[in-house]
Amino acid sequence: MFWLALWWGLALLVLWRRRVLGMSMLWAGLVVLGLLGFMALPDALLRPLENRYAAPPAHTVGQHVGVIVLGGATGHPSSFAAHGQVPLGDAAERMTAPLYLMRQHPTLELVFSGGEGRLLPTGTTEAELAGVFFAQQGLDMRRVHLEGGARNTRENAIKVAQLLGPRCQQPWLLLTSAWHMPRAMAEFQAQGCRVTPYPVDFRTGTSTPLTEYSLARSLLRWQTALHEWLGLLVYGLTRG
Repeated sequence: MFWLALWWGLALLVLWRRRVLGMSMLWAGLVVLGLLGFMALPDALLRPLENRYAAPPAHTVGQHVGVIVLGGATGHPSSFAAHGQVPLGDAAERMTAPLYLMRQHPTLELVFSGGEGRLLPTGTTEAELAGVFFAQQGLDMRRVHLEGGARNTRENAIKVAQLLGPRCQQPWLLLTSAWHMPRAMAEFQAQGCRVTPYPVDFRTGTSTPLTEYSLARSLLRWQTALHEWLGLLVYGLTRG
């Protein structure tokens, strides 16, 4: 929406001097906005990211030391401060899937990594909210390690590697959204961590009908897809 708003702003400036060109730009922006609502378009960008890694077979999960969970699933902490309930967002599976794994496999440890990536910090990290959530769900917090300094995926990998030290070379599950997994895997492997992908929070199926239309939902998927593909490019170019 930012780029469309910029386009329409430019069109209005052009309209001041060249009416025909300005009107053409305004109509072109409106047509593009309408096309962005077709879910099949952003899904085509998300699907190859989500399909790159599959979850490991259930019988292999217990062969790992624990599960590394990346933040990004909690909502704004203001609602927690007001009501005492940890708000979960669209990626809630990042929080709920570890509960199942930890209960099925009593020897697994859990490492949660998530600080504050907001432009204006609130003073409450994702790790703090995660600690409250896991405790409220009855997990044995002696098996849970919280890392609250990471602000992005690269810092997730760096700070978890620092937290675990040589133990990062033991087999760990890496749990994050399926569309985020390619970038997360690359960063953790670059830190020398031995991680097995455990993708959750899938947004796409095998196909998306061309008739499926929702401007609001589609714009959110466009944002996710473009952010992730751009992140893969930038991280790949800057990885040491």
